[in-house]
Amino acid sequence: MSINIIPENSVFLFIDVQEKLVGMLTKNKCAKKAEILARTAKILGIKTVLTEQYPKGLGSTIPEVKYSLPDSAKTFEKTSFNALLTEGLSDELNGYKNIFIFGIETHICVYQTAISLLEKGFNVFVVKDACASRETDEFKAGINLMEKEGAKILTTEMVVFEMLKSSKHPNFKEVQALIK
Repeated sequence: MSINIIPENSVFLFIDVQEKLVGMLTKNKCAKKAEILARTAKILGIKTVLTEQYPKGLGSTIPEVKYSLPDSAKTFEKTSFNALLTEGLSDELNGYKNIFIFGIETHICVYQTAISLLEKGFNVFVVKDACASRETDEFKAGINLMEKEGAKILTTEMVVFEMLKSSKHPNFKEVQALIK
């Protein structure tokens, strides 16, 4: 990959990994993968930003993710599908190049936010196995269109090992244990 991906120039952007939204999914690994990414962010010191779509109605971020996040993680309550329309969120991304985006629903909030990030010149990486939609066709359409528009499609393990770079990384064993 010709893009320099390191924790210092990257942000993990969690989109609406909330109680009621996760509850609507059937047999989906999105929540587990989001937890792995949260723990990885904490161990490696990766900037972390979360959104919650109308938490009064949809609940807050699921506990498995919420309690695994770095202490510095920022949460933004939103009503717009495109997270960048949320006041203050764009400011959190200033100075970073690589945005790793994932969450629910792939074809709505993840898609609209990813396209907006691409338009602003960020390197956008969609972590496919940490994304979900209620319907398979909607999920596939969202992933396909984001890729067509220039987002790179990765998996959780690809992201984790890209951040580590080597088995000699001081946190290798700790992070590797998350995916075993």
